[in-house]
Amino acid sequence: MPEFESLIHGRSSVTIDQAHRLREVIADWQLLSDLSFADLILWVPIRKDVKLWPTGHVAVAHIRPTTAATVFVDDVIGEEIMWGSRSRIDDALSSGEIIRNSEPERIGELMIKEETIPVSFDGQVIAVISRHRNSELMRSPSSLELNYREIAHSLYRMISEGSFPYRDTGSLFEPVPRVGDGLIRLDVNGVISFASPNARSAFSRMGWKNEIENHKLGEVAEAVIKNSPDAHEEGISTRLNGKVLRRVEIDNQGATIDLLVLPLLAGIDRIGAIVLLQNVTELRRRDRELVTKDATIREIHHRVKNNLQTVSALLRLQARRIEDPGASSALNEAVRRIASIALVHETLSSSSENDVAFDEVLTSLITHALELSPRMGELTIARDGELGSLESRLATPLSLVVTELMHNALEHGLAERGSTLSIKLARYSNECVVTIVDDGIGLPDDFDLATSSNLGLQIVRTLTENELKGILKLTSTELGTTAVLRFPL
Repeated sequence: MPEFESLIHGRSSVTIDQAHRLREVIADWQLLSDLSFADLILWVPIRKDVKLWPTGHVAVAHIRPTTAATVFVDDVIGEEIMWGSRSRIDDALSSGEIIRNSEPERIGELMIKEETIPVSFDGQVIAVISRHRNSELMRSPSSLELNYREIAHSLYRMISEGSFPYRDTGSLFEPVPRVGDGLIRLDVNGVISFASPNARSAFSRMGWKNEIENHKLGEVAEAVIKNSPDAHEEGISTRLNGKVLRRVEIDNQGATIDLLVLPLLAGIDRIGAIVLLQNVTELRRRDRELVTKDATIREIHHRVKNNLQTVSALLRLQARRIEDPGASSALNEAVRRIASIALVHETLSSSSENDVAFDEVLTSLITHALELSPRMGELTIARDGELGSLESRLATPLSLVVTELMHNALEHGLAERGSTLSIKLARYSNECVVTIVDDGIGLPDDFDLATSSNLGLQIVRTLTENELKGILKLTSTELGTTAVLRFPL
């Protein structure tokens, strides 16, 4: 059971929906902590039934600010307090009002000011947030600190009214830009009343040369992207007017900014908005490089496949012109081996991943093997199991090994008797096992894989040991031949 649930289980009357709401609060409250330069603790009332008066509170979550030093060195999660021992927490729970203007209290070497905020959900107070900050830092605040605190007060009021965190945001907040990355404050008309230094720097990098404050954010955004390929996109000004929760990314040839617009409410009235922003220029550059790199790699695989098919065609033409049956057969075997490698590159050229869907490759190998068999129509190849996706470094040698083992079984084992070739695949956490069984004539009595002069089996043994780092065993019975290949993942 997760820590949050374990702390309230058996202690509180919090319902499933209320617990979900509290998890939403916890998910978004790094923003609150950073804006108020304070440690935040979430307290849930201890009571078996909502109709009963709480006997106390239990701390179920704790967050520290990244904009100031922490007040609590030790974690307080799991701490229980009795009703009456912390009156501000009691008052916030019972009154549903934010309790401010308390006198600082000494905690260790610091004078700490505590404020408490009720967490409302569907008209009911379900928990309390206590906010703890160093009172020494509050004596001569800068413009940035004053704006941050005023914004924090607005958000805390929204929590007490039940309108923050916002409902049904989906993946809009993932990932959440940090306060320190850049913050803009908008008035009710969408005009910038405050911009942090990092926010001003981000727009400056995009080409904005003037002061950003006292301009509408939407108009600033339209101005900096007017020469970009996306300048034709409509509605940037509307999307950044602060009226609706939005996530917007603006881009020009110089930079890319990710903006998260958070409306501020007082009851049902909108009083402005804040915009968290992050300069994601480097991230988008890397994304574009990865896309280009992936496309280049796929193109390389496509060209390698085409080149291998060209080599196969040339060898096939040469085999038809050679009168010596042995030489012609050798060339045809080379064509078959090259075709196996080409299949792997063909799969890689059409995939967005670096792995090979080997089961698809095996299907093509089986079809190709049956088409080349002189007993085509009389033979059946059955398969069972899957290997899934494999790294290309494994897929290429494995396709050659499987091709050689199938061809050897069809050409020798099933040349005179038998009609079935069975391929069984098994994938485990640390290895793969491929078993190929035929019901043919079996192996000679004096057969030894290590000393066999068969070129195909020599290729199989070399690839198994050197490329796959695996083990191959060939055994023969009266029922035919079994080849078992094991290799580690």
